Amino acid sequence: MEKILVAKIGGNVIEDEKVLASFLQDFSKVKGPKILVHGGGKMATKLADKLGVKTEMIDGRRITSSENLDIVLMTYAGVLNKKIVAALQKNNCNALGLTGADGNVIQAQKRPPQFVDYGYVGDIVKVDGVIIKNWLEQNIVPVFCAVTHDTSGQLLNTNADTIASEIAAAMSPFYEVSLFYCFELQGVLEDIEDKSSIIEYIDQLKYKELQDQNVISAGMLPKLKNCFDALKKNVNEVHIANADFVKDNSIKHTTLCL
Repeated sequence: MEKILVAKIGGNVIEDEKVLASFLQDFSKVKGPKILVHGGGKMATKLADKLGVKTEMIDGRRITSSENLDIVLMTYAGVLNKKIVAALQKNNCNALGLTGADGNVIQAQKRPPQFVDYGYVGDIVKVDGVIIKNWLEQNIVPVFCAVTHDTSGQLLNTNADTIASEIAAAMSPFYEVSLFYCFELQGVLEDIEDKSSIIEYIDQLKYKELQDQNVISAGMLPKLKNCFDALKKNVNEVHIANADFVKDNSIKHTTLCL
């Protein structure tokens, strides 16, 4: 079975223009089919501050009001997505910038208010792996931002880590899938103050132990959940690593396993 790379970038990888340019150059050199998913939450927060729109986060997830949704769309689907696509084209990587609404590829439903009303946040219902495979077979590299739709005209802010996990799972019937979550750190840290305290392997038992000890930061919790969700849906391997991991898989990082 042919191998495929699904990479998700976020955090300071997106914030730092030099780091982003270096990552995209390395990503472009990866042989074979590949898919890129990007966040952009910090950029969206900065734009919201400039526009005087309040940003609220709960357990690492953004509360998305109608005003915040417009900011998310401007940032994720607009400026950031197209800059990434243009940079990939510069590196001879034929990229296509996408939201979940394009090609009806990622359908979601608005998260129902329970203990928390997240606003215009989408939970993924379906990913069309066949249409993504068709793009890949045309030597097109899909670049997904963190926006989905509900098939009734409503766009929804959706966690980019979740999108990456669900896309990776949707490709597993067709490819041997490697899912990389790339950000500024080298992996999951035992001590947030010690950048060298990388936990090299996390299984579900270790995950629960870290949760019980309150070692993991709030923003890392949903990322780890998405990692295990992907593995349970037949994704072959999942790693959390520094952006340099794309060009050098031997660098120290965190590998997830069931």
